[in-house]
Amino acid sequence: MKYTRLGRTELEVSRIAFGTWQVSGEWGSYDVDAAQGAIRHARELGVNFFDTAQAYGFGESEEVLANALRHELDHDRDSVVIATKGGINPGTDRPRDSSREYLRSGVEASLRAMKIDHIDLYQVHWPDEQTPFADTAGYLQELVDEGKIRHVGVSNFDEKQMAAFDLRRPVETLQPPYHLFRRGIESDVLPYVRENDIGTLVYSPLGSGLLTGTMDESTTFEDSDWRAQATAFRGETFRTNLAVVERLRSFAADKGIEVSQLAIAWVLAQDGIDTAIVGARSQRNIERSLAAVDVELGRDDLAEIEKITADGVEVSGAAPEGVS
Repeated sequence: MKYTRLGRTELEVSRIAFGTWQVSGEWGSYDVDAAQGAIRHARELGVNFFDTAQAYGFGESEEVLANALRHELDHDRDSVVIATKGGINPGTDRPRDSSREYLRSGVEASLRAMKIDHIDLYQVHWPDEQTPFADTAGYLQELVDEGKIRHVGVSNFDEKQMAAFDLRRPVETLQPPYHLFRRGIESDVLPYVRENDIGTLVYSPLGSGLLTGTMDESTTFEDSDWRAQATAFRGETFRTNLAVVERLRSFAADKGIEVSQLAIAWVLAQDGIDTAIVGARSQRNIERSLAAVDVELGRDDLAEIEKITADGVEVSGAAPEGVS
C-alpha cells in the first residue's frame, strides 16, 4: 500500500480508502460476515483509511465498519483513520440539514454507533443551502473544540460553497464523485482544492460498478438498489458507456491489468487527488481494487484513455433527494 498526506490535515492515509456505502442496504442485500471480512482484509493489506456515513442505513454501515475494526478501535486507535459524514436526512421534508442541532446529534449518534470517543474526519455530506455555510463551519468547530471530531471536511461541495465555509474555519478535505464518466470537478473544483491544500478523497472511482467490467446490457438490480432507478444504468446511456468500458477493458488487458484497476489508477494519477474510495463485499474484490495502487500510467497511457472515453456519456449519481 502507498500512503499520502491528506491535505492540510497532516493525516497520513492510504491512497485507497475503504468505503462502506455498499453495506447500507442501498445497494441491495449483502452478507454482513463477508462485508466485515472484506474490511478486515483491507486492513491486513495496509488500508488505514475508512469512510462511512450516518445516513448509510442510519448507523448500520457505521456499526458494520466498527465491528470489523473493533480490535484497532479499542487497542490501537491511532492506527486507523475513521471518516464519517452527517447533515442529511433522506426521505424527510429536509433531506439536507446542517443546522447546529442536527449536526451535533449526528456526531453523537455516530460516536455511539461506532463506540469511539472521537471521529478523525467529519464531513458535511451534502451542501445545505438553508444554513449559511460559515455557520455550519462554526458549528463543527465547536465539536472540534470539544474533542469529538479532529478534522472537518465537506462532500459534494463546489468551490464557491467551500469558499463560503472557509470564512469561518478552513475546509480541510473534500469528498466529490469522480470517475471516467463523471469529470465535472476538473474545471473549477480541482483547481480550488490544489490552490488551498484541501485533501481530496473521491468516491465512486468505479462509476458505481459501471467501470468494473462485470456489467452488460442484461444487467439488472434489486429494487432496493438505487441503481435500479438511475438513468446511468439503463437505456442508450448505459449501452454507450458499456461499449466504452469494453474498449477500456482491451486496453487494460494489454497492460496485464483489469479494467477496474485501470479506472482506479487513472483517478489516482490525476493532480489534486489524494485518495480513491472503493468498496467491496468480498476479500477477493478488495484485493483486486488495492492492486491498482501499484499501476503506473504514463503520459501516453493517459492520452489513450482520453481518446477511448471521449465517446462516453457523462453520468450522475444518487443524491439525498433521490436519483437521476
